[in-house]
Amino acid sequence: MYSYSLLETGCYYLIQEKENSPIALIKPTVESDHCIFITRYDEPMVTEWRRKNDTIHDIIECLTDESVKSWEKNYNNEDALYGDDDDD
Repeated sequence: MYSYSLLETGCYYLIQEKENSPIALIKPTVESDHCIFITRYDEPMVTEWRRKNDTIHDIIECLTDESVKSWEKNYNNEDALYGDDDDD
């Protein structure tokens, strides 16, 4: 078992919060003495505070800058895939 206290702000992580749960992409952005504020890239995107001692089943990996750039290209182009028509 791991905890949120191991995560560094500004980095992207692939984690599995509980055994057999889906893999999630998160990014810690703010750290206080006892908590950490994370962005969870689900659909829809979620932001939340977590206690540093909250458990994580597995920290699969910290993504490299190259992996993040590749992911961002696909994530940010999601509107194009769904044909977002705001011009009406």
